[in-house]
Amino acid sequence: MLVYLAQNTPTGPEFGKASPLGLLVILILLAGTVLLVRSMNKHLKGLPETFEPEHPEPDQKADEGTEPGAIEPESGDGTPKAPKPD
Repeated sequence: MLVYLAQNTPTGPEFGKASPLGLLVILILLAGTVLLVRSMNKHLKGLPETFEPEHPEPDQKADEGTEPGAIEPESGDGTPKAPKPD
């Protein structure tokens, strides 16, 4: 099979030139890219300016920007509990 494919390689003055089909493929890909960018812009315009909550819960301030378990829960007087020794 490989020998057959190797024997039928085109050579001569027309070898390596682009065909109109290649231009068509490029234009289709370009049109698809433009449509995808327009769709993405429509979706981005629908997003809110900020994702900050309007009414944050009292315990939410300790959880924002931290990994779960990185901050100990608050004790009854509003101060964080001391970390447990390892």
